[in-house]
Amino acid sequence: MYDLIIIGSGPAGLAAGIYALRARINCLIIEKEAMSGGQVINTYEVDNYPGMPGINGFDLSIKFREHAEKLGAQFIMEPVKSLEIDGDIKKVITQKDTFETKTILIATGAQWKKLGAKGEDKLQGMGVSYCATCDGAFFRNKVTAVIGGGDVAVEDAIFLARGCKKVYLIHRRDELRATKILQEALYKLDNVEIIWDSVVEEIYGEEKVEGIVVRNRLNNETSNLEIDGVFVAVGTIPNSKLIDGKVEQDSHGYVIAGENCKTKEPGIFAAGDIRSKELRQIITATSDGANAIYSIEKYLYNL
Repeated sequence: MYDLIIIGSGPAGLAAGIYALRARINCLIIEKEAMSGGQVINTYEVDNYPGMPGINGFDLSIKFREHAEKLGAQFIMEPVKSLEIDGDIKKVITQKDTFETKTILIATGAQWKKLGAKGEDKLQGMGVSYCATCDGAFFRNKVTAVIGGGDVAVEDAIFLARGCKKVYLIHRRDELRATKILQEALYKLDNVEIIWDSVVEEIYGEEKVEGIVVRNRLNNETSNLEIDGVFVAVGTIPNSKLIDGKVEQDSHGYVIAGENCKTKEPGIFAAGDIRSKELRQIITATSDGANAIYSIEKYLYNL
């Protein structure tokens, strides 16, 4: 029997584990991947986490994990199959075991959203990627395209420009949504070309990406771009399958929980990118982890 089971080991889950252990809450962290950190692992450079300018996501994830382990965090690596959340004692059912707990913190995060273009699935892993920092090194001195207009898309374009001969940034609108400081850095790069008001209709190639079909949304004209790689950065979708129908969610599938991370279900809390909120960043995920434990502590001890 645990006081708390944390499902997910990204920044929110690890921060929650750290705070829980410091509060002497008996907890278990369940993760489905071999490496803790969530999406942060694949971030080339984290320049907005206080006190650690320029650290890469892999190293930051290691630091989070080591901090939790130093305090005695207990981890298991198993996919969670289902939850039973009625009553005072909850059950977390994995492939091998059933764990009982008084509270559950959902920190399952989100995943990259697909573009939906023809050929995308066929060529995934053969030139189609959702992580520039993971796969960008394979395209050194080649031509690539980044799809999107937010922070991640612009960061990916900047990163790829360091090694690629040419980078196209294709955005469906006439202005970027990325922060101004990222835009300023992007506009300084001579080997980046922005294609405005356009969408990718098709990604083609036989054994690898050879090009894309781009459609201008204003005049519907299409054109072909010969490229070697496509990096999709059009947002995320919540990893919410586990709690579908069990916990209240918004229209996009994110868990509805306030800044205190409490859901409407007694003993069920949500933190990090899985939670419905305005800003999804590492710092907001770790803040959620802290807030969640404060709420869980009050719940456990009727404070």
